[in-house]
Amino acid sequence: MEIKIMDDETCDISIGEWIPNPDGPYYTNTTCWAIHEHQNCMKYGRPDTDFLKWRWKPKECELPIFNPFQFLDMMRNKSLAFVGDSVGRNQMQSLICLLSRAVYPIDDSISPDENFKRWKYVDYNFTLATYWSPFLVKMKEADADGPTKTGLFNLYLDEADDKWLSQIEEFDYVIFNGGHWFTRCSVYYENNQLVGCRYCGLPNVTDLPSTYGYQKAIRTVLRTINNLENFKGITFVRTFAPSHFEGGEWNKGGNCVRRKPFISNETSLEGLNLELYTIQVEEFKAAEKEGKKKGKRFRLLDTTLAMLLRPDGHPSRYGHWPNENVVLYNDCVHWCLPGPIDSWSDFLLHMLMFEGRRSHEEKLQFMKQ
Repeated sequence: MEIKIMDDETCDISIGEWIPNPDGPYYTNTTCWAIHEHQNCMKYGRPDTDFLKWRWKPKECELPIFNPFQFLDMMRNKSLAFVGDSVGRNQMQSLICLLSRAVYPIDDSISPDENFKRWKYVDYNFTLATYWSPFLVKMKEADADGPTKTGLFNLYLDEADDKWLSQIEEFDYVIFNGGHWFTRCSVYYENNQLVGCRYCGLPNVTDLPSTYGYQKAIRTVLRTINNLENFKGITFVRTFAPSHFEGGEWNKGGNCVRRKPFISNETSLEGLNLELYTIQVEEFKAAEKEGKKKGKRFRLLDTTLAMLLRPDGHPSRYGHWPNENVVLYNDCVHWCLPGPIDSWSDFLLHMLMFEGRRSHEEKLQFMKQ
């Protein structure tokens, strides 16, 4: 396969438009076994396929389509972990499907728990892992139902989740994500002291916005990475991917029935989506600044605008059989596979291609301090 190298590493790939791509998709639900059932839109009868025929075109440059052979060659003798919620798992499964054109991995999981999977690409000695940590910080489920039947969670906002923290130092690349779970009913703790909550309904407890818990959690994660002496890898913060419920909230009849992307001037980032995105960017910049003093490397995998423009890419009701009893009946949070989320690997490969030069320059700056 011809390998194209972009010569413009300063291009902001986060700003652009979706343009037609008659060559897509690059796998199907019959050629890839890694698709989670609830994102298997073709299997469950989604009738249209036009949503598979688009690619992301940055405003100022070209973004080549993901090349699995090039990616695997760059990942030789390396490891990559996804840490966060089920949209992070969605991204990992997309990557496995895109890589399936080259080779499939073997299951190398340490635990039988599906939330903590590990895959090995033997010929490349490349390990891919996922750590399900929807709040990223230490969490205890206080009530399976809670006030709104979505659970009540105790969040320890100044303590990173040990499920990923205990193993993260062995990885060369880590991609963090989070956001969707922070709208759930939660009780916030700092220094083991109750400081407030979100929709908890407990007497004499201050109700705080979900952004309070989110900012504290992101800050804790990035500070924790900065303080890990033995972690020598690269930390990616993958920005928030907005949901697209219209006509109601997720539990009040909301759905996503559009069949083509927005053009960038048809919509804008606003409300909670804008707040979560702003928090991520601000906390990333603060951690990056601090990290440069310690030789740590942070990267922003900014997919927010691209995904804001894809209301057509969700499973909606095509993630289950019509008579099946599921929590998220119309799923406008996750992404069909194949689908727009496959473009995240285009973003990732583009960033990795320039990583050697960028890391070398940062190392030189660190040594001069």
